[in-house]
Amino acid sequence: MKILVINCGSSSIKYKLYEMDTKSVLAAGGIEKIGLEGSFLKTKIDGETKIIESPCPTHTEGIRLMFDTLLSPAIGAIKSLDEIGAAGHRIVAGGRFTESRVVSDEMLEEWKHYMGLAPLHSEAHLKGYTAVKQMLPELPQVFVFDTAFHQTMPAEAYMYAVPYKYYEQQNVRRWGAHGTSHRFVTARVCEFLGVKAEDQRIVTCHIGNGASVSAVNGGKCVDTSMGLTPLEGLMMGTRSGDVDPSAVLTIMKAEGLDADQMSDLLNKQSGVLGISGVSSDMREVDAAAREGNERAALALKMYSYRIKKYIGAYAAAMGGVDTIVFTAGVGEHQWDIRQAAATGLEYMGVELDLEKNRANFGEEEVISMPESRVKVVVVPTDEELLIATDTLALVS
Repeated sequence: MKILVINCGSSSIKYKLYEMDTKSVLAAGGIEKIGLEGSFLKTKIDGETKIIESPCPTHTEGIRLMFDTLLSPAIGAIKSLDEIGAAGHRIVAGGRFTESRVVSDEMLEEWKHYMGLAPLHSEAHLKGYTAVKQMLPELPQVFVFDTAFHQTMPAEAYMYAVPYKYYEQQNVRRWGAHGTSHRFVTARVCEFLGVKAEDQRIVTCHIGNGASVSAVNGGKCVDTSMGLTPLEGLMMGTRSGDVDPSAVLTIMKAEGLDADQMSDLLNKQSGVLGISGVSSDMREVDAAAREGNERAALALKMYSYRIKKYIGAYAAAMGGVDTIVFTAGVGEHQWDIRQAAATGLEYMGVELDLEKNRANFGEEEVISMPESRVKVVVVPTDEELLIATDTLALVS
């Protein structure tokens, strides 16, 4: 069966078409600048990038452009839309949903109660689902929730120490994010190491422009660094991560900012970008640090320090750790961040193989020493494949 995986952002649509018999990607691409001038679709055919410029005032036109490209005699992958067996959507905020679900009218109404947890993302997800529904009304569609993996957290881990009524009335609690990635690498590292998830205490580090760490005990998430929104936790490309709420109030008063302006500052102007003043791209910040930029060097130290701190905290929460996994853009490709995050954890039994770590650029590999009590592993994530797999399982 062919499964279409769709990830809608506020002004973008990313997609992959899988042949699930072989788990191979038949086509992949992305539409950018939806609702803006100069919208376009970018895809790769035989290793060559193709750009198709086309007006996309709404997500409906973007979905139509995606389908037209998939059907194109020149660069397409299918001859008829009937070849697509189902569509799986990445959904950032799923609230209390604990597993992926086939979309029905009843399920959709329930999910709408949680849209406010990620308003920009959720509106886009709904637009993408609706556009597909309009064009292919009989096509089964599945929602795969980023938050679902974290719903095994105990109350002491997910509750905030604010008046309880806000949890009851406004769903104010820690929901987490990146759950699809954390779930994928948890399963994959156990398969790779030949161990059973139920016997393992794993810290999964999804480290990229957005970043989070999860504690997975016996195959179930017991804590994660992101909170009500993806703003909490680690320092990220443009997000502040953990910050004293009084610091937020101090800045708001000093600058005369309202809530939306402060949210923009914390989400889009902070993190690595805010400290370095150079970029949110770790490669550019690393280059600046090597040239002597002290703020860039500080940003790198802060970034790695917080990863280390969360690893230590989650080892404590689980009574130890057997495996540490690095994944996502930075976690897979930047040896220096991995090394900085692991250095100092020798007391826990972490002994990094410095040569293996430095040589690894996204390959699935154990990068700790053979005698290390804690295995440190690089595992490339594949959230889209997991979404496709969940979708196939639910519609078969």
